Amino acid sequence: MDNIRPRLKFGSKVDDVKLRKRKSQLYSKEDESTLEYGELRRRVVVFSVAFRLINCLLVQTSFVPDEYWQSLEVSHRMVFNYGYLTWEWKEGIRGFTYPLFFAVIYKILSFLHFDSVFLLIWLPRIIQALFAAFADVKFFFLIRTLESRDVAKWTFFCHMCSWFSWYCCTRTLTNSMETTVTCLALFYFPLPGSKTHSSKIYLTLVALAVVVRPTALIVWFPLLMYHFWQEDNKLRLITHNFVPIGAVAVVISTLIDCIFYEKWTVVQFNFLKFNVFNGVADFYGSHPWHWYFSQGFAVVVGPHLPLFLHGCSLAFKRYKILLAAVVWTIGVYSLLPHKEFRFIYPVLPFCMIFCGISLASLKAWRRAAAFMLLVSNLVAALYTGLIHQRGTLDVMSHLQTLCDVSSASSALQPDVLLLMPCHSTPFYS
Repeated sequence: MDNIRPRLKFGSKVDDVKLRKRKSQLYSKEDESTLEYGELRRRVVVFSVAFRLINCLLVQTSFVPDEYWQSLEVSHRMVFNYGYLTWEWKEGIRGFTYPLFFAVIYKILSFLHFDSVFLLIWLPRIIQALFAAFADVKFFFLIRTLESRDVAKWTFFCHMCSWFSWYCCTRTLTNSMETTVTCLALFYFPLPGSKTHSSKIYLTLVALAVVVRPTALIVWFPLLMYHFWQEDNKLRLITHNFVPIGAVAVVISTLIDCIFYEKWTVVQFNFLKFNVFNGVADFYGSHPWHWYFSQGFAVVVGPHLPLFLHGCSLAFKRYKILLAAVVWTIGVYSLLPHKEFRFIYPVLPFCMIFCGISLASLKAWRRAAAFMLLVSNLVAALYTGLIHQRGTLDVMSHLQTLCDVSSASSALQPDVLLLMPCHSTPFYS
């Protein structure tokens, strides 16, 4: 008996220790997966932020006057009570919601006495770049939930090396913010296989995009119809989501516009009346109906075009709603005489999904195709960002030194006459 007791005690002790040390393989894999996902998220966030900040610093050219005259110039006047507004603001066809965002930034700088020329110029662009980086991260993890790791990686590669995104996304254009918000809304849209669907969040973001730029409704109309068609409880979708969110967006934006216009103003109606019914937009140029199909879309997509066409053949059934949105948007804009590249910028992220699927499917030629894609986009991005149309910004930097009150007496202040197409240069922004 004495011999058995120690043996039983020893055995019991070993068993207890073994039970404590035993670890479920299931939980082990889940913990490992969580750690890998967290590390992946951290890397994607750091890379996207660093990439877009470099992007912001290397875009030193002018694109269109709206980059300043529909945002920063308006914000400057809202805060500092001097400056100039174009005729569009006098006619009430532009909304104050987007400029109000930058006006808040300017007001904070003014309150803290940090409203230097350098910060007034660069801080809005840096914040726009950070918004773009946030949209990049969301776009990557959307594809990560829809496709394999390989497809997500190459789709993100295509998205980040797009020369047109590089050229536009850090600019204070309503089109840039519209595209950024569209990318965020797509993350919560009920795409087939999506695990991040939230009707309220994506509809709120769509409403914000429409408030920023009313034409965003063109891009989202087929997607909204698709959601409505797929929804089982259509009445609830209308009464609990579409109508309340849309109504709140219209009321808030109208209230903001009425406050700053100091009269009753419905910007969305005025925008439609002037640009479509009265054809005022034609004054800024018109193009043939086929311009987007024959030139515009090819330029915006750029070197990605072969991959996009190949990707459409591979993933037509899976993402036909996104392809339909692209075709619909280009078709509707083709009916309007005035056409610009930036108008179809919001559908570019949709196109990148097809490009990524195509590039991931190229087993033998994948690296060569990726290298050619990177080099061709890099050349276009650096040229348009550093050389093309930079004179209108360089001349303002020179004029700024001439008009610096701190370095010259008031008697020596020059008068400047700009003989060039209207609003080609920024002013106080």
